[in-house]
Amino acid sequence: MSEGFTSFRAFYPYYLGEHRDRTCRRLHFVGTSFALGFIVLAIVRAEPRWLLAALASGYAFAWAGHFFFEKNRPATFKHPFYSFAGDWVMYRDMLLGRIPF
Repeated sequence: MSEGFTSFRAFYPYYLGEHRDRTCRRLHFVGTSFALGFIVLAIVRAEPRWLLAALASGYAFAWAGHFFFEKNRPATFKHPFYSFAGDWVMYRDMLLGRIPF
């Protein structure tokens, strides 16, 4: 079921299934938090280079979680846009307590 998603709603359960490991989810959360901080820094300082740091931190933490803890291939490689959206939705769901971290 990892191929041919017709909507984000159909993709998100698959995405969550690729994030069963708690440490992987925590690394996603940390990376996304750093990314948010770098985005704010880019806006406050009017320096777009911080946006590169946002991308790098978000993906570095997430990919480390997949390669070292989840032991799977990040969904980004096959579904880059849905995966990007999935990370933000999972982040929100973790903040709201819907997903344990």
